[in-house]
Amino acid sequence: MKVIDFSKSNSIINKYMAEMRDKDYQHNRLLFRNNIMRVGELIAYELSKTFDYEERDIVTPLGVSKVSVPTDRLVLGTIFRAGLPFHQGFLNIFDHAANAFVSAYREYTDEAHTKVGIHVEYLATPDLNDATLLIVDPMLATGASMDLSYRALITKGMPAKIHVASVIASVQAVEYIKSNFPNDRTTVWLGAVDDNINEHSYIVPGLGDAGDLAYGIKE
Repeated sequence: MKVIDFSKSNSIINKYMAEMRDKDYQHNRLLFRNNIMRVGELIAYELSKTFDYEERDIVTPLGVSKVSVPTDRLVLGTIFRAGLPFHQGFLNIFDHAANAFVSAYREYTDEAHTKVGIHVEYLATPDLNDATLLIVDPMLATGASMDLSYRALITKGMPAKIHVASVIASVQAVEYIKSNFPNDRTTVWLGAVDDNINEHSYIVPGLGDAGDLAYGIKE
């Protein structure tokens, strides 16, 4: 399984990552959402280089141009709610992709908020058989939500290729994905990888709760 960590190289992604992590910048929800979207667009561009392509004749007003275009049947899957601006970034680039949505959310099962359960209540997806499935979620803390969402999605068919994309992941989550996703067809794309998660299953240093920062604190 290939894991791409964009923080290991110099690119404009690092500027957006710095702003999203900065607790002072985080007061601006619009900027936070836009930066998540921008990182999605940039990862989408890099990811597009892995697709299958074929040459087609395109008729212009003055002749015929041979253009290589992607042939993958894309399905862009997103986990509610934090995934929405990230999803939009990918959709801005892959504007012809079909879309899938999963409502996987964490729920603490003890008063100390140290034990986390994951629940899926909603699933909407097209047929996934032989598709190229992109599952995008900004924060990959433990990997459990991503795994549960993936297992819900593949009840509607087995994709030929799987791409998992996040803004920030923990080392533990990356290992979890490696252990639970098909090794021969999965690629992981990450803006950065952080070393730890805390007792509440948040990535450290991370950036906080992406859903709350994008849309406001939930009750």
